[in-house]
Amino acid sequence: MNVQESFNKFIKDSKRVLKVSRKPDRQEYIELAKVTSIGVVIVGVIGFAIFLLGSLIGL
Repeated sequence: MNVQESFNKFIKDSKRVLKVSRKPDRQEYIELAKVTSIGVVIVGVIGFAIFLLGSLIGL
């Protein structure tokens, strides 16, 4: 498969995904924002705990 065929396949697949996708409604967007925010907070707390632990043991 050459570059032109790969590019055409990518464009075709992208068009198919855009046809199937839809805009989320308000409730779905709020739920997604909440889950994403919780994930960011959890990763931040874990990172801070690792940083704090490293500071305490002198790394």
